Amino acid sequence: MTTIRYRKANVDGLNVFYREAGPADAPTLLLLHGFPTAGHMFRELIPALADRFRLVAPDLIGFGQSDMPARETFAYTFAALAQVIERFTEVIGLARFALYVFDYGAPTGFRMALRHPELITSIISQNGNAYEEGLSEGWSPIQAYWQDPSKANRASLRSFLSPETTIWQYTHGVTDTSLVSPDGYTLDNSYLARPGADEVQLDLFGDYKSNVAMYPEFQSYFRKHKPRFLATWGKNDPFFLPPGAEAFKRDIPAAEVRFFDTGHFALETHCREIAAAIRGFLDRSD
Repeated sequence: MTTIRYRKANVDGLNVFYREAGPADAPTLLLLHGFPTAGHMFRELIPALADRFRLVAPDLIGFGQSDMPARETFAYTFAALAQVIERFTEVIGLARFALYVFDYGAPTGFRMALRHPELITSIISQNGNAYEEGLSEGWSPIQAYWQDPSKANRASLRSFLSPETTIWQYTHGVTDTSLVSPDGYTLDNSYLARPGADEVQLDLFGDYKSNVAMYPEFQSYFRKHKPRFLATWGKNDPFFLPPGAEAFKRDIPAAEVRFFDTGHFALETHCREIAAAIRGFLDRSD
């Protein structure tokens, strides 16, 4: 049985909740989750890798068990999320680490890599996009809000926060939905139902345009530093398309790209296969 410890770190007055497992002196893998979930999305991946690696999975500010400060005191931008996670790694003493990024975790982690490339040993992107060709038409309502941040356009995005949409995100593109545990999306929906969580998420929808604006910078980082890179992609993702995974090879020719016949939350159905791919990749990266 894998021992997983559940902790909170005080990061400049903000409590960041995180899961940690594996030997303290082992190579470290920092796991960054996406919307609308939290570190619990790694509940099966952590035990699958903890014999060989140290795994650290924080909840982003405003998500999961981490603090959700008032919008009047904390700007919910991806720059701010990345800054907190960067400081989090300093507070808990992570010197160098591999990144596992998913969805929102990708622009968060890529911003960190831009600022401190010397810290990053390798990158695993699971449906974590950095190319415009990876954006599906499902982003159209959010892109409309970027172009015109009116109250009406903001209100139209509330459908993305509904319990039904969360379940759809977990099950769309999944061949056998009986493999998807209801525990994950039920917990996510409970977090989304907290007072004020809706406005936090709407702020982040609006700020996602800053990530797209930074795609050229992310790509420049890939070309310059050519980090060891593995893309593990649910090929039926309704938000981030397979061309976005293939595009990494344009800037990192040695990047490895693996597709799995599943949707956005690929770990829900293909954790064993993804864990095996990560294990082989990280062992080759040593």
